[in-house]
Amino acid sequence: MVKKKKQDMSSIDVLAHSLVPEMKVLADGEKTKVLSKFGIDETQLPKIFLSDPAVGALSAEVGNLIKIQRDDGTGKYVTYRIVIEG
Repeated sequence: MVKKKKQDMSSIDVLAHSLVPEMKVLADGEKTKVLSKFGIDETQLPKIFLSDPAVGALSAEVGNLIKIQRDDGTGKYVTYRIVIEG
């Protein structure tokens, strides 16, 4: 029986993977502008868990707003996620 060597997850840059979209944590001022632009509050945003590997790589904290920019080949679009406990 061959044992697989466990890979140290702290050495992997998940944000550099080709399938992971561009992400960044917004400053509080930018967060306020986004919420105001869409006329919403934090409870109406899609959520992302603090335990998500990308959140850890960004050093985000609970309550931070993450801007996600995707390019699907037909164009770029932006989404936002609020970091929650979990």
